[in-house]
Order: sequence, then structure tokens, then C-alpha cells
Amino acid sequence: MKRFVTICLSVAALFLAQMLLADDGERLLSVDHYVRVNSTAPAMGGRTAQVYAREVVLASTGLRQSGLGDKVILFIHGAGTPAEVSFDAGYQDYSWMAFLAKAGFDVFGMDMEGYGRSTRPAPMNDPCNLSKDAQLTFVPALLSAPCEGTLKGPITTIGSDWNDIGAVVDHILALRHVQKVNLVAWSQGGPRAGGYAAQHPEKVNKMVLLAPAYGRTGPATQPAEFAARGASLGTQSHAEFTANWDRQVGCPDQYDPAASEAIWKDMLESDPVGATWGTGVRRAPSVPSWGWNQAIVAKTVIPTLMVSGQHDKQVAPANVHNLYADIGSPQKVFVDLACSSHNAMWEKNHMLLFRASLEWLTKGTVNGKEQAELRIGY
Repeated sequence: MKRFVTICLSVAALFLAQMLLADDGERLLSVDHYVRVNSTAPAMGGRTAQVYAREVVLASTGLRQSGLGDKVILFIHGAGTPAEVSFDAGYQDYSWMAFLAKAGFDVFGMDMEGYGRSTRPAPMNDPCNLSKDAQLTFVPALLSAPCEGTLKGPITTIGSDWNDIGAVVDHILALRHVQKVNLVAWSQGGPRAGGYAAQHPEKVNKMVLLAPAYGRTGPATQPAEFAARGASLGTQSHAEFTANWDRQVGCPDQYDPAASEAIWKDMLESDPVGATWGTGVRRAPSVPSWGWNQAIVAKTVIPTLMVSGQHDKQVAPANVHNLYADIGSPQKVFVDLACSSHNAMWEKNHMLLFRASLEWLTKGTVNGKEQAELRIGY
């Protein structure tokens, strides 16, 4: 499929020349890319979409037109939170993207269609596409009464996600003159990244998967008929966000409440429409998934680091351990991260996660091991 690419530079990038004149090569730049793709999302009807990708890079690294080798990364988000919120948090030193950029990587984070600054299909703007129970929370502020949805079926699918990833990967390969990228993913980003890598191993160098949503017995191919999980669209309020995090706390001071508030503020800023629904929510499509089961994973030989938070109640650590057992790569590490939840990159032990990912991406090891099951932070 032919893809068309455009780039939009952020204000920071516009001052690149000025920075370089000052020999400020250690300044981090943030560059906005908008990649045009012929959408395969069911709700898009074959129309063109824009997929947003944020690049975070040292000015000195960004100058290099070649020779980056394996030092290019693409972050892939999970089921609800776009990449710029998940991986480029503005609170203290919580930006995973900035951490790796400071280590000399050219780092990108992309939003799938339906998230963040990427195209959001029109049915996402209709609260009638929420479940009836979810609609009740918006009566009477947004809706006078529950209503029938305008869309029957899913807004996006794992297949359309792979199509978006492919467009962004190809854009990065051409832009940075490299043959492969590294993929770093969280939660539902696991099947997004892992499924794409299984189909295109020639374009992927290494993977880091935090709390990947892995199911051994899932379907290998797209079902003849498929539907969204329940409603086509889901939301999360501030109260739901906090409650979901709090149920995964197992250690004193596991997360900083100020970090949680900063993340939620970023979440609402990433969804200007959702921010006007009730007291403010973030919206996300319900995504049917396939193509990342035991048989497919067994054929994957890409070096892979898998990390599971000790107290994760969204993706069971046992499921991540199953992935470690099933994946065909001889170079693989499973990390059990102490005092951490599903939101490990926003918690007090985030630097243990960041450093493990850096060692993996630079050396293919964690604590000097290239195949191991490790407990870190205990």
C-alpha cells in the first residue's frame, strides 16, 4: 500500500539552527511528525488518516544523517493512554523517552488512530457509542438519556494498528537512513509491537515489553466476524484512573501523588474533546485483537526484554512469564520489578526500569545476562 508522509516540526525544532550555533548539542529537542496513511480502521472507511509521532533527540544526535545503526527507538502505547503521555511525562525525570534520548538514542513515540494527536474517527465524538452503563455517568450533563450508538462494530482493530505502525516505521527508516528500529511497548502495545515484529522481523532490532498483554490461546488470524469488546468506545475519568492505580499499590510510597496528578493533567490535554465530557475523561477505542499467540510467538527470534511489575493487576505477571517461556528468541530476559504496578514507568522505581531497558538496547543484556529470569529492586 502506498503511503504518503508529511512532517510538521515543533517550535523547539524551529530553533535548531540557533541552538547549534550556540554549540548546544546536549539540548533535547522535541519534534512533531505527522505521517499520512491510508487507514484500514473500520470506522475510517478507507480514508486517509494522520498518525502522530513525537521525536525526542539530543541536538547532536539529531544532526546525524547516517551512522545511527541500532540507536533508533519507536515507543508503542497501550489500550488507553497515548504515547506522549505514557512515555514522555513532563514530571521530574519520569520521561522514559528523554532518558534514552540522553543516552544517544533517536527516540520516537507514536499514537495509533483514535488516540492523542492522531486522527480520531468521527464515531469517537458520539457518546452514544459508549456502553449503556457508561452513558449513565454522563446523564444529564452530556446526554438527556441513554441512546443507541451510531456505529455497529469496532472503531479500530489490531490490524489497523499494525498498518499505522508500519507507516511510522517506514517513515523513520527513511528519515534516519537505518535498516531497523527498536520497539518499546507497554500493555496492549505488546500485541501491537510483537504482532508487527512477527510480520516484519527484518525491520526490528530488539524489543522491550512492559506488562505486555499476552494470551497464549488467542486467534492467530482475523476472525471472519469480529466486534469491539462490548462498546466501540471507552472512557476513563480521573476517579477511575486513581482507583485503578491505587488497587495495585503494594508498597509504601510506591508512587508520588504529584506524579499521578501531572499524568492526569497530560491525559486530559491529549484529548480536548474528552476533557469536555462530564468532569473530563480520556477516550479510547475498544480494539479487537488477534495474531499474537503461542504459535506466532514461538517463531519470534528478536531479542526481547519483558518486564512485569510485582503488583500489576491489569496484566498478570504470570502471563508475562508465559511469554518469556514461549518466545522463540534465545536472547530473552524476564524482569520481575519490585514495588511496581502496571504503571511502572510513572512510579518510584521507574529508574530501575529505564536502566534495564538501556542496558538491553545497548548490550542485549540486563545485569550482564542475555537469557535470565531476574528480580530487580527487592
